[in-house]
Amino acid sequence: MGSAYQPLDPYNQKPSSKKYGCFLSKPVCAWLACGFLFLALLHLLCCSPDGTQQALFSPLRQYINNTYSFVSSVPGGGRSCNYSVGNWVWAPGHARRYNATECNAKESHDCIRNGRPDTRYLDWRWQPAGGCPLPAFDAGAFLSAVHGKHVAFIGDSMARNQAQSLICLLTAAFPYRLLYRDVGEVRKYNFWRYVFPTHDVKVSYYWNPFLVKATGKSVDDTIRENHVHLDTPGDRWAADADTFDVVVLAAAHWLLNGAIYYNNSEVIGAHNPPPELNTTGLGYAWPLHMAYRTSVERLRSSAAGRPRTLVLATFSMSHFEGKPTDDPTACTRTEPYKDGEKDNEWVFREVRDIVYDEAEAARARSGEDNSSLRIEVLDVSKLASLRPDGHPGLYMRPNPLANGMPEKMYSDCLHFCLPGPVDTFNEILLQILRKKR
Repeated sequence: MGSAYQPLDPYNQKPSSKKYGCFLSKPVCAWLACGFLFLALLHLLCCSPDGTQQALFSPLRQYINNTYSFVSSVPGGGRSCNYSVGNWVWAPGHARRYNATECNAKESHDCIRNGRPDTRYLDWRWQPAGGCPLPAFDAGAFLSAVHGKHVAFIGDSMARNQAQSLICLLTAAFPYRLLYRDVGEVRKYNFWRYVFPTHDVKVSYYWNPFLVKATGKSVDDTIRENHVHLDTPGDRWAADADTFDVVVLAAAHWLLNGAIYYNNSEVIGAHNPPPELNTTGLGYAWPLHMAYRTSVERLRSSAAGRPRTLVLATFSMSHFEGKPTDDPTACTRTEPYKDGEKDNEWVFREVRDIVYDEAEAARARSGEDNSSLRIEVLDVSKLASLRPDGHPGLYMRPNPLANGMPEKMYSDCLHFCLPGPVDTFNEILLQILRKKR
């Protein structure tokens, strides 16, 4: 991302006006409808302190999340597991799996090399709700699951963060070759491809923060605006689309921050446009829907009857928590949040729902034409929201405190250190890929 890019800050945004319902079984609804209980609940809602309400209703919310969350259902321990809800539990050494310098991770994510003294962020593992098991990442199992296939990550810098995590996890255990990487200091992490000869597997990353065709700041940081063509897939990945077998799409941050949008090469509106641009305000939700839809349709049409798995990853929020991005005290927490400790789900809920909506719509379209395209959702929003401790912060650069605490210095409170919490994204991805159709 460019230096002027401003990640979405949950504490400087307004909650969505979209309303969300609770979908319960008929017996539970009938039980809740009983007159006495209804009056009791009404009394609690109206008259009890906030702390009492939190204690009483957290179990009910947890039950609803566990039972009715729309997520990929993956076998685990003889049952289906919902990996999207849970808690981080203390597990010393769990995430200490590779040396980020040896696997050529982006320097700003190599927190240990940059001198971060606190490494407790590596001693936690994600425990899905209900005691459902999430196995530690197994490089051999991953390569076997995608034997002979091309795995492509397409999207923004969070997609790149996950893709680089996967490369580090795999190269720590198996021989590899770097087939290509774009030259230049700015672009060298934007387009690359690795191959793992023992399993004939290719893993590629395509920088395309809007998924669709875009010009402006996303490709040249000296340009102020982004110009996004919602009806045209990104040039570079679309040219290779016929070769993909597994595709992970991840985008939201750039669309949330704004762009000028086009359809059929004509301006149709903008989100957060410059003051001098007199055009229709589109918001971010509809453009995000269209970006996913255009991308999915390109991948569906290019499959040509060949089995293909398309994984849509949900939004991973930042943790600036109301502080300016150049505040050196931003994201200095050293432990995860516990579920319910921070009320931040509204930040990512609407964006996450867009991903689910587009996944469901894609499944419906694929079913109509008997497509072999398999659609899955990698829901990382909740687990990522609970990890303010896992970001590089000031340690996106070497030894940032060598001359004492600076008055101002940019902190990276969006991406995750490597190794770090983002490795869990790939643990869940592996379980999705191992799931039978």
